[in-house]
Amino acid sequence: MSTHRLFVALRPPRAIRALLTGAMHGIAAARWQSDEQLHLTLRFVGEVDRHRAEDIAAALGTLHGHVVAARIAGVGLFERQGRPHMIWAGIEPAEPLAALHRKVDQCLARVGIAPETRAFVPHITLARLNRAAGPVAPFLALNGDLASPPFVFDHVILYESELAHGGSRYHPVARYVLDANSDTNAEATALTSSHVAAKP
Repeated sequence: MSTHRLFVALRPPRAIRALLTGAMHGIAAARWQSDEQLHLTLRFVGEVDRHRAEDIAAALGTLHGHVVAARIAGVGLFERQGRPHMIWAGIEPAEPLAALHRKVDQCLARVGIAPETRAFVPHITLARLNRAAGPVAPFLALNGDLASPPFVFDHVILYESELAHGGSRYHPVARYVLDANSDTNAEATALTSSHVAAKP
């Protein structure tokens, strides 16, 4: 039986993706993400068979979460075995995204997917690095204050990941609209007003 490699994610708006792709340079031999690959992973599921995939899609249909107002906040680095492994852009505020992550975990638990054990760090991957990659310190210093205007995540997407030459391809399987929330909308408005007011 064929298997499906699934993950649950949020997709940033086009303008935010353009901001991120515009920053993607300055590290030799880095494998920069394409526009199509930019997302914030809420939960990686992994390989499942078709029946489990259908159960997961149905379980996520019960997800009740509110839209999240967010913004890009700097860049960071994940290491593997002491070597730079991944460059990412941070997303803040973290708590509303962590709450949505927990809700996704609860939906998946109903169909036998064990809860995530790793700490949830909201981020969007910008580049993957191997041993041939150049120094990362100049990129981190240049983009340490990378920031965006406020934006809203208003739907969750179940993706299937297909391993391909040159990197993975991500195919949306199902989309789940988040509930509009007056508090969240007010927060987005306040963030936007603050951002505009801060401009010269």
